Amino acid sequence: MTRKLNTSGSFYQNYRSANQSFSEDTFRCAEETVSSLLTTATTSERPGMLLGKVQSGKTRTFISVLALAFDNGFDIAIVLSKNSKALIEQTYKRLRSEFAMFVEDGELDIYDIMSAPKVFGKFELDSKLIFVAKKQDDNLRRLIELFQNHPKMATKRVIIVDDEADSASIGYSKKGDINEANKIAAQISTLRSVIPNVSFLQVTATPYSLYLQPTEVEVDNVVEFKPMRPAFTKLVPVPLEYVGGDTYFGTSARGTENTVESLIHFCVDHDEFDRLKKPDGRAFKLENVLTAKQIKGYRSALVTFIVGGSIQRINGISAGKRPKKLRYSFLLHSEAGKEAHAWQERLTRAIVDQLKQAADDGAPVLRELARAAYDDLASSLILDKKPVPAFEGVFAGVVEGLADDHVTITKVNSEENVADLLDDTGQLKLRSPLNIFLGGQVLDRGVTLVNLIGFYYGRRPNKFQQDTVLQHSRMYGYRRDDLAVTRFYTSWPIRKAMQQMEEFDSSLRATIDEGGDQAVQFIRKAQDGAIVPCSPNKILVSTTQTLRPHKRLLPIGFQTGYRTGANGISKAIEQIDKEIEQLVGFDADEPKLVPVSVAQELLRLIQPTLLFEDENDATPFEWDAAHAALAHLSAQHPDKDQRGKVWLWAASGRNSARLAGEDSHATYIETPDSEKTEGQMAKKYAVNHPILFLLRQEGKAVKGWRDAPFYWPVVRAQANTPTAIFATDTIN
Repeated sequence: MTRKLNTSGSFYQNYRSANQSFSEDTFRCAEETVSSLLTTATTSERPGMLLGKVQSGKTRTFISVLALAFDNGFDIAIVLSKNSKALIEQTYKRLRSEFAMFVEDGELDIYDIMSAPKVFGKFELDSKLIFVAKKQDDNLRRLIELFQNHPKMATKRVIIVDDEADSASIGYSKKGDINEANKIAAQISTLRSVIPNVSFLQVTATPYSLYLQPTEVEVDNVVEFKPMRPAFTKLVPVPLEYVGGDTYFGTSARGTENTVESLIHFCVDHDEFDRLKKPDGRAFKLENVLTAKQIKGYRSALVTFIVGGSIQRINGISAGKRPKKLRYSFLLHSEAGKEAHAWQERLTRAIVDQLKQAADDGAPVLRELARAAYDDLASSLILDKKPVPAFEGVFAGVVEGLADDHVTITKVNSEENVADLLDDTGQLKLRSPLNIFLGGQVLDRGVTLVNLIGFYYGRRPNKFQQDTVLQHSRMYGYRRDDLAVTRFYTSWPIRKAMQQMEEFDSSLRATIDEGGDQAVQFIRKAQDGAIVPCSPNKILVSTTQTLRPHKRLLPIGFQTGYRTGANGISKAIEQIDKEIEQLVGFDADEPKLVPVSVAQELLRLIQPTLLFEDENDATPFEWDAAHAALAHLSAQHPDKDQRGKVWLWAASGRNSARLAGEDSHATYIETPDSEKTEGQMAKKYAVNHPILFLLRQEGKAVKGWRDAPFYWPVVRAQANTPTAIFATDTIN
């Protein structure tokens, strides 16, 4: 089916003229999307997909799609939004604002389905219509009844835009051996079936539950349930000023040298989150919040936010910006309970009040805290080639801000709060120069915090769900100008989990960009140790590893065993020494190819010598995953006769520290291998075979170890390996 796309119609041309600040890429994406909707049969089972990034401009893109769709035969649009009072109001206001010229001319009417008329006449149906509805029982029932009761309306060509498509739109739950469709998913399926001429477009930044669905699924509680998987995918363009997962967790954020991206991160002691959950007078007293070590991370976060906001205000005023418009925000998101939020508000006010008192008294503690924050931010400003105001001027701004009530603290933990606090654009209102928000789940999808330069994140679910955690990432968005004074506070295990999620996310997007999600390999380990392909829907995102070219796999955050004693590791190290001397020797000029079974056996010998004694402090290394990954990578050589082999190289006399330096934003050393030595060797040799580096460390106590030599293994994937999503759990 082919049809020429009309890009010169009244809706699209007037909308483009009114939004000349939108990039050409945005409109190109809209045109490609509508063209695909016109030429691709987006059935109930195979809708179209508009895939963006968190806070990247998805809404402006799908509104552009609607404008163009109205010029290309579509008469009615249904916009489904998350079940949130705040978000539905934001969506409704945004649509009325964007399409105001058409509403005023009578060419278009926009309704919230819950306040829409129950009867529509022919005259009304001759105009274009948009219905906005929450993905909620009453809303969807009203929509279904509207089309059932209006046969003429049901004959119109309809586009359904499912915003935040992974939220409630899809899904079924397993009760025993029975699959049951979730109620909202079943209602959406019914809605699609009562409109014969319908196109369906999903819009999301977290598509994993959609792409990883089975093509068919039988459910027990409805006659027909149609799971959704995209028929086509269009990527929302992401401009250079966007700050997202690649900025926070990509290569630049993980290197050995300081970069603007790496300095964003401040590592918080995992136990500190408990101090923010409820009062504990045994841990610290409220009157000591400016000195208590137990809340060092949170105190540093607040002081750095105040100092960073003061720096941006000074630089902004120097650049000719209006002082009243220079407002900044900070978010604390660590607990979901309202009792925790009440305690966080009390604690935050105590910190700010005591900072203000210290400013009034001229107490040295304020200058000391401000100086530490200033020195930290100055490093980033220099790297980003931004002005660094003199400390005395910044400190004067901090004192003035505290004295003049520039710091506003707002607790946001119910939908009513959020709806009241949103401005007309759907962003939280910034009432003062420095705004601290304390909240939880209601501050995820669709709610934007403008000029966010501080984010303290401490949610600790039993299992990290990628869709949920990424939607918590309110620090993403168009924030490039503020990046140098931005700080992200979380614990090392949470950061590592988020880094793993970013790898999954970027790999999936890259393969879509190259021509479809089918390019991703989905694999997992069977009980017999074999690596087997599996259906994408068998993979739980929170238990995956992403394998792609040059990927490093290594344990981080461990402690060694003791040299001697009942569980001493010296004998194991001596055995590994002998194996290496026979296989490849130490510090050889080049690595040696060995069977993958030999490499795996060396890893088995090393495993008991490295201990993860506190899982809250450091995430245990998944040894089974490393074995399986090596097996998979060694099987990718284009020459079948060369498969099942791994490059092996070993070094001795290394003296890496366990902990990162005090001035570092990390907790543990993450790079026992260097780009100069191991990196260059990997580039030269690890082309079609993976490489295993075994770095023999001295393990000195002065470096944080237990005076016992040990081996630090590092696996690097070869350059020519296809991207694979690997489930680390085992199946029968």
